[in-house]
Order: sequence, then C-alpha cells, then structure tokens
Amino acid sequence: MIAIILLLSYVIGSVPFALIVGKVFYDVDIREHGSGNLGGTNTFRVLGKKAGFIVTISDLLKGTLAAALPFFFDSSLPILVAGIPAVIGHCYPVFAKFKGGKAVATSAGVLLFYAPLMFCLLIAVFFLVLYVTKYVSLSSLLACAAAVIYGIVVRDVTLTLVMVAFLLFLLYRHRANIRRIIAKTEPKVKWL
Repeated sequence: MIAIILLLSYVIGSVPFALIVGKVFYDVDIREHGSGNLGGTNTFRVLGKKAGFIVTISDLLKGTLAAALPFFFDSSLPILVAGIPAVIGHCYPVFAKFKGGKAVATSAGVLLFYAPLMFCLLIAVFFLVLYVTKYVSLSSLLACAAAVIYGIVVRDVTLTLVMVAFLLFLLYRHRANIRRIIAKTEPKVKWL
C-alpha cells in the first residue's frame, strides 16, 4: 500500500498544469518562453495573471492531494513523506520529459494539508519578502527557511528534517536565480 501511495503521489505531482494551461487555452508551449520552467512564476510572466493564478493554485492543490493520500488509503504513512514524491514529480514530471517546475507551490500544498496555520504564516513571510525585495525566488527560499525555524520552535522533528531537505532542494533548484540575484539581473515582480 505504501508503494502505491508513493507512486500515485509522484504521478499526481507530475501533472504539468503550466503546460496544459498554456497549450489548451493559449496555444503556447510555456517551455519555449521565459525561463522555460513549468511553474507558476513563468506562467505569470509569459501568459499573465489569470493563467498564473490557475497554474499556481493547481500546483499547490496537487501537493495537498498527494499529502492526503494516506487518509484516503487508511495508511499510517506520514503526510510529509507522502507528499515528497509529488514534489519530485513536479520538478521531474514523467508527462513532460522530466523537466518541470521548482517545487515551491507543490511543497506549499503539502504543508497546507500538514499544518494549515504554519502554511498561513509561510504565505505571510513569502508576500512580505516579495513586497520588500520583489524577488519571487528569494521569497520562496526565505519562506522555506521560515518553515525550518517553525519546525524547530514547535519541536516537530519530522517537519524540521523534511523542511531542511526541501530547503536544500530549493537552493539547488534556484541556484541560477541566486546567481542572478547576486549579479542584480534577476527579474523583479512589477506591482500594478
């Protein structure tokens, strides 16, 4: 049963909503524009706010659905463990030649199911940093770092370990963004 849950979680995470929304509603392959990334940020930049919101919410909800699988299957598999394959699937989707997004929204979806209050705090951190710096990537990384701190404060060892792993993974996935932030060439969000 655990293997089925983990496999299903990966398949759910692999659904490339940015690609689907781009091709079905805009006749655009999002991989050929902007950063080429199959995530919400690139969708916002290439296709606009409506498409960006749809993709971001869809990517978030696939993390939530994957985290809920142990409940649907009456399994003792920890929620956070069930969500990890969805995050991997989002980054390396079987349905999009293993080239996906950067895992931020899907990871957030897992956390939404695991600890809704923490999720709200992380969203607040994300938007505060975004408002101040206008960097989506930096906002994502600092929100993840805040989740590590939250795990330590509430003494949730599993959460802390998983969030440290997520943070390291996000640092790896955002390495080009970090270089651009340092070089001051990273695109900033324009508030309208």
